[in-house]
Amino acid sequence: MPSCVLAYSGGLDTSVILGWLQDEGYDVHAVYVDLGQPCEDRQAILQKAKDCGAVSARIVDGREEMCRDFAFPVLQWQAKYESIYLLGTSIARPLISKLCLQVAKEVGADAYAHGATGKGNDQCRFQLAAEALDPTVKVIAPWRIEKFRKAFPGRTELIAYCNEKNIPVKASTAKPYSSDENCLHISYEAGELEDLTVNGVELVDFGMTVSPQQAPDKPETVTIKVEKGVPTHVNGEKCTALEVVTKLNEIGGRNGVGRIDMVENRFVGMKSRGVYEAPGMTILYDALLNVEQLTLDRDLIHLRDQLKPIVAEDVYNGFWYNAKMDALLAFIANAMQKCTGEVTLQLYKGNIIVASRSSEFSLYDEGIATMEGGGSYNQDDAEGFLRIQGLPSRVQGRVTPRAY
Repeated sequence: MPSCVLAYSGGLDTSVILGWLQDEGYDVHAVYVDLGQPCEDRQAILQKAKDCGAVSARIVDGREEMCRDFAFPVLQWQAKYESIYLLGTSIARPLISKLCLQVAKEVGADAYAHGATGKGNDQCRFQLAAEALDPTVKVIAPWRIEKFRKAFPGRTELIAYCNEKNIPVKASTAKPYSSDENCLHISYEAGELEDLTVNGVELVDFGMTVSPQQAPDKPETVTIKVEKGVPTHVNGEKCTALEVVTKLNEIGGRNGVGRIDMVENRFVGMKSRGVYEAPGMTILYDALLNVEQLTLDRDLIHLRDQLKPIVAEDVYNGFWYNAKMDALLAFIANAMQKCTGEVTLQLYKGNIIVASRSSEFSLYDEGIATMEGGGSYNQDDAEGFLRIQGLPSRVQGRVTPRAY
């Protein structure tokens, strides 16, 4: 029999897909990639996969790798898709594909299957990553197969199939929205959130953050140390990448930090509405930005800022494993060599306020910047500087006079 590896979550869709793949003649190896999904009994999920007929089922822990090798380089770019979204789901998908392909190679599987639909971005991220890592891989996306869609046109049919096959699922035909979660964030979409007149922040039962209104009435202070662009300490305690994110999720979450509601442009062309919460990463973006402001040269920062929308778009669309991204990641790693320092932030009801920042590599010179008398900046130098800068404008003004 042919065999495949299935990126298995234990939810309704992948549980049905596991059974359907067996009906189609595949031996199925279920792989649950642990990315910090909260409130899930992982051993129960494995047992469920085995009870449903999986030839093998395993957990692969990708939490540290995702934070260290995927999220933190994106953080160094200050990359946000369409200036808002911190890419928490987008970052995870190439890693899931990588880890599933590693298992496929180990067990000798012929194909890689996932539960992403033909309408969303995740199908792009899963497949583009898989094909880049293994150009010969066969990707099975049941939601893009007409036979599967005819069998399961809606949630009612999915649930009926599970009942028929005695597959236990916690699902109902009425659900106000769907969610996807990992240690970086939780995303919420679909269902009632497709109605743009619905207040998403009021509808969603957030899992990582309290509302700013319910946050404490007193600011909480947090100090973050960065070394070469990598967050390494929280409140004086040295941490792994995962520990940094986890600690800041707790601190930011209880202070209502990191909620957004946006309408975004999907790679497949449609607009969609998403509600997100990412307390830890939101704090890290602010913290690193403040260290960068001290330590990075003006022209370097401006070049980075010109390129960061390209990075955000490629991560969002799923182009993680390609030559352009390799070059961009090498660039930002080099750019961050002097980005070392410490920043103290105050968190208050969803807001992040800078209390202090410092760095041994700071390019800020108070003697030059001071507005008081004296200092080491000679204002007479500005006369010649501006005459040279203004030369093209003066020439153009003589040739083409402007009305004023």
